[in-house]
Amino acid sequence: MSPAAASNATPAIPRVRWNDYSALTPPEIGEWTPSMRVSVIVPAYNGHEKLDLTLAGLADQSYPAHLIEVIVVDNGSEPPLRLPEIRHPNTRLIVCATPGRANARNAGLRAATGDVIHWLDSDVVLDRVAIEAHMRWHHLAPYLSVTSYLRFTTVELPVPADVIAIDDRAKLFEPTEPHAWIVKLVDSTDKLRSSDHGAFRLHVGGSTSVNARLIKAAGPMDEGLILGQDTEMGYRLFEAGAVFIPEPRSIGYHLGPTMRMREGTSISRVSQAFIVDRVPHYRWLRTHPNRQWDVPYVEVEIDATDASYEDVRASVDGILGSTVPDVSVVLLGPWEELDREPERRSPLKDPRLDLMLIRGHYAYDSRVQIGGRSGRAPYVLRLPAGWVPGEDTLAELLHLMVERPLGLLSVLLSGLLEGGVMARLERTAAFARARMMAREGEDLDAIVGDVFGSMQVFRETFEFLPTAEAKRPVERRTAYRARGEVSNPSNAEAQRLIKENELLKSKVAEWRDESKRWRSTAVEFRREIGSLKKQVNALKRARGIGRLTRRLHGLLREPQPPRQ
Repeated sequence: MSPAAASNATPAIPRVRWNDYSALTPPEIGEWTPSMRVSVIVPAYNGHEKLDLTLAGLADQSYPAHLIEVIVVDNGSEPPLRLPEIRHPNTRLIVCATPGRANARNAGLRAATGDVIHWLDSDVVLDRVAIEAHMRWHHLAPYLSVTSYLRFTTVELPVPADVIAIDDRAKLFEPTEPHAWIVKLVDSTDKLRSSDHGAFRLHVGGSTSVNARLIKAAGPMDEGLILGQDTEMGYRLFEAGAVFIPEPRSIGYHLGPTMRMREGTSISRVSQAFIVDRVPHYRWLRTHPNRQWDVPYVEVEIDATDASYEDVRASVDGILGSTVPDVSVVLLGPWEELDREPERRSPLKDPRLDLMLIRGHYAYDSRVQIGGRSGRAPYVLRLPAGWVPGEDTLAELLHLMVERPLGLLSVLLSGLLEGGVMARLERTAAFARARMMAREGEDLDAIVGDVFGSMQVFRETFEFLPTAEAKRPVERRTAYRARGEVSNPSNAEAQRLIKENELLKSKVAEWRDESKRWRSTAVEFRREIGSLKKQVNALKRARGIGRLTRRLHGLLREPQPPRQ
């Protein structure tokens, strides 16, 4: 089938620009015919009373019952959970013995069969139209994540029969408090329509639905995290192309405060310690100037297939010596060929010599990956081997990418715009969404340009040099010293002498202080000596009087001559 015929045969997928979902118009509740199936996954650990209310809230949803399945995941409760009488007819109970909400959700995810996955906490009671309000969006596009408005209640808990019997469930749970953090995020971004990558923070597990195809692209919950799994998965959903929508018609009543509301400071301390490695957009948490992170901010892809060792090394070393340390390099090439027996007798004539040199040179550098990229970084720079960016070039490209903002930034390195040699900085989320939107044979660059924006610049605007003209990276201490000289390049020696003079001044001040202390000590010594002299004189006088007294006593005892 030709691309044109395929285009006519395939329904067009609406194209949302960034997170502005205004292009989507959901049908009115109760005035449409659904067809997609939804799997509601409810992880639970103990808390039978609240779980019974949660399941009662799912029992009579306005969304067609045959399109809903409810999967309750018992995460090691004691005693084991049981399904209550009041529940949705398509409810089943499975067991996940491994502790942790992420483990329980993933167990439910493996058992799910729906087109849409709806996460629901076991202490949240949904309004009757909540699931329908979500699903009317999912019928419009395959790349959506929809979140309910949660309201927190501390009233005395009703019984499940009351949840079923009453028309307006708000009457059971009022007064309530809104989820202040979500309200602030939504209100500050025109209901998230003006948000950029920060929209992923809307993904919360209390009541959020995600297209199953999108979850498959992003991957399951991260079981290695202690806390913050919802945010981390929200990041991966965004990088997989998600659009995040807050749905005010879907209300969930949270029975009591959340753990974050009770222990927010401690939770932030724990989650940030782990999530900083996994979410590069949290730039303010990545404060160390040289640390490497699990998910880099940008991956640089260089094809070494037909390139020389010198060209690849120049490009890689230029990237690693840049002002952007939060980077990793991926070297593409036929590396499997090197696993064959190498030429031992004439290695210099081996046609794979350059590949062997490249792999050997970077085999132990953790920043360089031999093989395919991870795909988790928010940006990827595709750089032809033999072209070397300037020290600050990558930072300047990223700044332009964010400020515009753009989905694709192309740099013409040589030749003409059509068919020339290009370096390409791509936003991962933009191309992921474009792939979901594209019809067979459609150009992804054109879709990215329409949905995220694109721009072309020349290498003269940003410093890119071929290998022969590029400078080798400067050793760090040399660079440090050079920065000091740059402040006054005409008189670097004077700067050094000024520093020495300041040092001597500080020493002289120290010596003066020390001299004062010595003088003060000398005065004290003089006082002590004077006091000692007085004591000595007194002792001497006392000794003299004693001798005179003894002499007198001696004379009195001597016999006196008779008087004449």
